[in-house]
Amino acid sequence: MLTFNYLWIFLLLPLPWGLRALLPASRAQRVSVRVPFGDRLAQTLKQAGDSTDRQPQRLVVPSLLWLLVLAALARPQWIEPPVTQERPTRDLLLLVDLSASMQQEDFESEAGEKVDRLAAVKQVLGDFLERRDGDRVGLVVFGDAPYLQAPFSTDLDLVRRLLDECQVGMAGPRTALGDAIGLGVNLFDESDATAKTIIALTDGNDTKSLVPPVEAARVAAQRGIHIHTVAIGDATTVGEDKLDEQALRDVANAADGKYFFAADRQSLEGIYDELDKIETRKVKTVSHRPRHDLFYWPIAAALLLSLLQHVYLLLQQRRITPARPNGHTIHVNPATGKLELVT
Repeated sequence: MLTFNYLWIFLLLPLPWGLRALLPASRAQRVSVRVPFGDRLAQTLKQAGDSTDRQPQRLVVPSLLWLLVLAALARPQWIEPPVTQERPTRDLLLLVDLSASMQQEDFESEAGEKVDRLAAVKQVLGDFLERRDGDRVGLVVFGDAPYLQAPFSTDLDLVRRLLDECQVGMAGPRTALGDAIGLGVNLFDESDATAKTIIALTDGNDTKSLVPPVEAARVAAQRGIHIHTVAIGDATTVGEDKLDEQALRDVANAADGKYFFAADRQSLEGIYDELDKIETRKVKTVSHRPRHDLFYWPIAAALLLSLLQHVYLLLQQRRITPARPNGHTIHVNPATGKLELVT
């Protein structure tokens, strides 16, 4: 499809004619010469004038040149059909705990180093997102209250980057897992996925929810939403930052999901098997519409037309130029129709 980015440029089309009407050409007085062969010269001038008046370039060619210049300035573009693709996807929502307990350094990384729980979450989700190419993934973070960090998207790099920017305590110091599940349930109301899955990565120690996590999980189950829980932390930790495995098991059981322990990397592989069982659906995405600039075509046409006009005028000038003795040449300029004396 041909389009012009600056279509208003064509409003300048009558500009040359308007300038000619407002600013007429000046007339200059010229010295006349009486010659004995005036009759023949007048006849030659008349024939030359008749031929030049019929030349189309006197009006048509300049008009075409002006139109081509405006066409180039309007930035013509050829827009290709949209590039679309259909990909099988699943809708997955990640719930990530950012409460103060997630800064407890009781998790052992693959390298054997002690890291805090949020660093463990980022490590686990890094491996997770690498295997979910094509799926739509959303991200909700929670502390005192849940917040939507990334809506459902197939741009997993964006989800990973937004997760890496999260810090402990940015959503508040306490844990509202039940409220986060409630927000996830509401987000799935706008999804047309046939299978809906929530994956909660937390220590399970709920201290702030208005709705208990198990009750929120039951509501999710009534709406066909499965919840898998991933425990982050050390089961031997005591105090306010303890890992509440039983609460996470109860949430998973209430929402027809499964419980996983992030430190047991072999059992964590099971979450990928469960996700691969989820029914996929076809989603058509429009990535872009290729655009190709065409401004060089009217410019090239204008240059070629101007060149042909000059060649034509040169040929006409040679054809009607009469020679005169005494080293002088009298000829008629085909562009102006006037007599010129060349020494």
